[in-house]
Amino acid sequence: MIITIDGPSGVGKSTVTKALAARLGFEFLDTGAMYRAVALAMQRSGVSLDDFAAVESALSGMRIEMPPGRVLLNGEDVTALIRSPEVSQGASKVAVIPAVRHFLAAEQRRIAEGRDIVCEGRDQGTFVFPNAERKFFLTADSRVRAERRANELKAKGQDVSVEQVLAEQTERDHRDAERDLAPMVPAQDAIPVDTTHLSIAEVIEQLESHIRR
Repeated sequence: MIITIDGPSGVGKSTVTKALAARLGFEFLDTGAMYRAVALAMQRSGVSLDDFAAVESALSGMRIEMPPGRVLLNGEDVTALIRSPEVSQGASKVAVIPAVRHFLAAEQRRIAEGRDIVCEGRDQGTFVFPNAERKFFLTADSRVRAERRANELKAKGQDVSVEQVLAEQTERDHRDAERDLAPMVPAQDAIPVDTTHLSIAEVIEQLESHIRR
């Protein structure tokens, strides 16, 4: 069984998806981390994210592995490195490149084949797994999302303001929603969940209730 959880940053997707997968005894696939890994690889190689042909060419030498709780880029553990604001912005930029989306969508389908898995991202229920048995789309007030993200980054020692995060978030949301291939929109059969005034536990309870029904 495949369960998809889509939505923008700051709605609690990763935390909810991990906890929900554990509650159900399913595996967890952090697809956003895969885009971050591509962005990090391009930044390290000096490949311009505006040069789609160069990005596509660089994909052939890339290997991304997703063992539980970790992200490996060509064998290196980059789990922490891909969470910087710079990589976050880069992830949204590489996400508009068709070759990257096709490359990672194929990898995601391969990983999920024959498994009980919960996948989180921005296009899982529409582009990657249109036939998933249950789909959710999480939302939240934009400023609340920015505050959550800023607090998360500060806890990791990164000095950022809510206004800075909000500006970057707005830019990223626009790119994700307006891209030609697999834009960030709810699947027609996705269940919407507004997390603005909900705790993580309450969100998980809602999702689990829908799934078990």
